[in-house]
Amino acid sequence: QVQLVESGGGLVQPGGSLRLSCAASGRTFSTYDMGWFRQAPGKERMFVAAINWGGGRKVSSDSVTGRFTISRDSAKNTVYLQMNSLKPEDTAVYYCAAKQAGARLPRLPGEYGYWGQGTQVTVSS
Repeated sequence: QVQLVESGGGLVQPGGSLRLSCAASGRTFSTYDMGWFRQAPGKERMFVAAINWGGGRKVSSDSVTGRFTISRDSAKNTVYLQMNSLKPEDTAVYYCAAKQAGARLPRLPGEYGYWGQGTQVTVSS
């Protein structure tokens, strides 16, 4: 029902910034909660941030709070992840995910039914 395509990844120096975008296609996109996850080599896919369909509720992992901001533009069917003060440990493939709108913004990957292909973010000198 929903197709997701991430973009905006790349190579950035420590302390730099990137903004990731997730373009979605689907008739009921505005009723979907959205999340960002990341996966580094040899590690499990981990929660980064999530936002409800209306954009009024957000949650983020402790490791990115204060540095990353999730937002969405329902009119454009797009979700963003603004990443500031990037650190080498932020290096990972970043995935956009979607689920049907609900009362919760879960942190487990298995709670999201739709996934993009991922975009690589590398933080290095």
